[in-house]
Amino acid sequence: MSPTIAREGPFRLFFFSREEPRIHVHVAHPDGEAKFWLTPSIHLATSVRLSAKQLRDAEEIVCRYETEIIDAWNRHFDA
Repeated sequence: MSPTIAREGPFRLFFFSREEPRIHVHVAHPDGEAKFWLTPSIHLATSVRLSAKQLRDAEEIVCRYETEIIDAWNRHFDA
C-alpha cells in the first residue's frame, strides 16, 4: 500500500506502508523518483533519474506539504 498525500504538477507525494519507521516521503515524477527524510529536518535521502532542477522542485513541494505529510503519516501508522 502506498497512500498518495498530494499531487502537484508532474509530482506525486506518497509513502509505502511499513517501509521503515522514520518519517519520509517518496516523490514520483515521470522521469524518476526521490525520497526525502522529514526528520530531523527535510533533506534528500535518495534519487533516481531526476535532474538537479527536478530535485529542487521536489524539495520545495515537500516543504510546502510538510504538515500534510506528517499528518498523513501519523494517521496511517497510528491507525
